[in-house]
Amino acid sequence: MPTAPESRYDQSSGAEIAGRRSFIAVTLHRQDAPSMDESVKAIELQTLAGAKHAAEVDPIATKSHTTPRTARILMLIAVIAPFFGLIAAMLSLWGWGFRWSDLGLLLGMYVLTGIGITVGFHRLFTHRSFETNWLVEFVLAVLGSMAVQGPLLQWVAAHRQHHQHSDHPEDPHSPHHQGNGLWGILRGMWHAHLGWMFTSELPDVQRYVRDLKQSKVIRAVSALFPLWIALGLLIPTAVGWLLVGTPSGAATGFVWGGLVRIFFVHHVTWSINSVCHVWGQQPYCAGDQSRDNIFFGIFGMGEGWHNTHHAFPTSARHGLSWWQIDVSYWVIRGLELVGLAWNVKLPSRAAIARQSRHRGL
Repeated sequence: MPTAPESRYDQSSGAEIAGRRSFIAVTLHRQDAPSMDESVKAIELQTLAGAKHAAEVDPIATKSHTTPRTARILMLIAVIAPFFGLIAAMLSLWGWGFRWSDLGLLLGMYVLTGIGITVGFHRLFTHRSFETNWLVEFVLAVLGSMAVQGPLLQWVAAHRQHHQHSDHPEDPHSPHHQGNGLWGILRGMWHAHLGWMFTSELPDVQRYVRDLKQSKVIRAVSALFPLWIALGLLIPTAVGWLLVGTPSGAATGFVWGGLVRIFFVHHVTWSINSVCHVWGQQPYCAGDQSRDNIFFGIFGMGEGWHNTHHAFPTSARHGLSWWQIDVSYWVIRGLELVGLAWNVKLPSRAAIARQSRHRGL
């Protein structure tokens, strides 16, 4: 049985499995949350009615969704090829188109903007898995916006819609509803990875982020999305110029710390949507096809422990086992230790046991 630190809350049998068709676990899930429209509350109550039964039966997860070997091989190539291509480009350009300063900018900007997505957009704003002050919210919101994955309010709305309808037809980026056979699987992977942004309708922002729109800071950051994109490109350009002292340093800083970093962050994030709903382990009953994937657990700073996240959507910690690296939770825990985060939500040992597929072990 995976171990976790003593919980500061105990999710109810309804909320703990709300990662599929439930709205309550992906909105506020807090006693002191701002009031929401009655229609939104009605959605929450409607989905809670059958939650306990869903945890016991877990109908979606018990269906067979075995992916053919050929499709798995093609998915593996599509996922890892960009990483090898990136390494090859670094080696071939070393000394004139890629320097130590560029490597530092690439990694530094990747971590900063990645934390903005994982800790900020995802765990804080979408799932409200902890609380913090307005300044930390502002910093995380800006860093997440610099990842260029869309305005904050739109990002949160799409992700809450994903959890409400996870792996059902209404899910904006599920890989499981694009047809049968090898071609259907490949179409599904493309849709979940990238295609959904061009084909899926935008979620009803007013419906899904009513709580966030009450914050002037969040509304302002979301509205100024183009500014944060420019800032995310300007910073590595300026730092590259300062470190190298030449226009070429600025140019390579722009390319590696800006453009390549954006691609790398996007590819990892998109892989959570696609790969982590097809490939990996399912230690918990989550009512969908979400998987724990060790590769993206590491490169995604903890986001790859996706089955665990869908089983416990409001948990600030996704890697519940001692060996599961979860950099995003380490950041949250660090903020908590210095008094900048509080009400950090973790599932209790009893909740973990109830959701485990290995009950009694």
